[in-house]
Amino acid sequence: MPYAIRITVGQLVLDAELNDTAIARNAYRALPVASTVSRWGDEIYFTMRTTADEEDPMRTEMEIGELAFWPPGQAFCIFWGPTPASQGNKPAAISPVVPIGKIVSDLTGLDGVPDGDTIRVEPCL
Repeated sequence: MPYAIRITVGQLVLDAELNDTAIARNAYRALPVASTVSRWGDEIYFTMRTTADEEDPMRTEMEIGELAFWPPGQAFCIFWGPTPASQGNKPAAISPVVPIGKIVSDLTGLDGVPDGDTIRVEPCL
């Protein structure tokens, strides 16, 4: 069963779902969280205090709209286009991340999110 969440950054509101995995459940339990956005190409990431298990599947090649957790930086990541690590138009993480969910609404407003903006992630009840 996916976990519904809402991501708000500036005037942009995105609906998303977290997977039914241990790391996604841990992330869901850590909500709500507010943080400062960092941008890396078409990726937003921000600090989120949760943990991943060593057995969680990790990868660097991501899908557009995919959400992930980056254990070394304790960061929640949102991918929607190429990053400096990409080999083409698909998103790629700098190092392996744990996929935890996906955006289920329109992604077009993410291009306008500046580095340093405030982001809020909360559960949809």
